[in-house]
Amino acid sequence: LIRKNKLEMKLLYCEYTLDKQKLIIYFESEDRVDFRQLVKDLAEEFRVRIELRQVGSRDGAKVLGGLGPCGLIVCCNTFIEEFDNVSIKMAKNQNLSLNPQKISGTCGKLLCCIKYENEVYEDKLKRLPNIGAIVKTEDGEGEVDNIETLKEVVRVKIKDGEGYLYKKYNAKDIKIIKDA
Repeated sequence: LIRKNKLEMKLLYCEYTLDKQKLIIYFESEDRVDFRQLVKDLAEEFRVRIELRQVGSRDGAKVLGGLGPCGLIVCCNTFIEEFDNVSIKMAKNQNLSLNPQKISGTCGKLLCCIKYENEVYEDKLKRLPNIGAIVKTEDGEGEVDNIETLKEVVRVKIKDGEGYLYKKYNAKDIKIIKDA
């Protein structure tokens, strides 16, 4: 009936009320849908009251379930009750690839776990120098070249004669001289 009425909507699931007097149909659509004719067709077919409910793409993924890119059941289907906004800034904080295919969930939006893990990254980044900062190490002064946020490890580029020496240090073992 959706195809017959040429509607741009994705049917997710249906359920009857306990008294079987009403059929509730959940669907996903990016745009507003004029489904008046569909309701008439459905009411004629099923002979009950029809209620259509439009849900967002994240809610649609929650209903359908599936596996996330980590190989586990999608978070929205297991423990996330309400969906918060997820931003690209959060993905940058976590040094994730900014390729939309790698950081998007089955719903097509940014992965919910990016928001879920962001607080830990923000906390750790407060204690770490920025890339480009000048720091003092046991081997001399150098420039922060890379950061492993979760491990709180910093890679420092130290001038060594004509070349450079790259060495990793625990963040608590270095002193920031000039932050970038």
